[in-house]
Amino acid sequence: MLFGDEHVRRYEETDGEEGHDWQPGVPALILTTKGRKTGEDRKFALIYQEVDGDYVIVASKGGDPKHPGWYLNLQANPEVKVQVKADRFTARARTANDAEREKLWPVMTKVWPAYDEYQEKTDRKIPVVILERV
Repeated sequence: MLFGDEHVRRYEETDGEEGHDWQPGVPALILTTKGRKTGEDRKFALIYQEVDGDYVIVASKGGDPKHPGWYLNLQANPEVKVQVKADRFTARARTANDAEREKLWPVMTKVWPAYDEYQEKTDRKIPVVILERV
């Protein structure tokens, strides 16, 4: 199973042939954000689901009390790059509002049930992020 930078590298080299199906039934995309301090591209392989033509990801960081760096980056600059298999595009990232989160959380926990455990581990409300193609 691929993780971290190696996951990103193999995914990009193979247009997702390696890395898109991270585990059976668990698809991954590549999210590229601009570092909020450095301005440099930062790439992450993240579990996703497609919902109504948009892509949905979860800023869980395994239930850590702090948001993941990629989430802080997209808050500072919501224009991101996304790769789903061979499809590469620019998207605008936004945090789901409460009503959207209520609808999307079960969609995401169906593909990765541990999100519920992560939410129980932390006091922060784990953000659900919608990536809208621009």
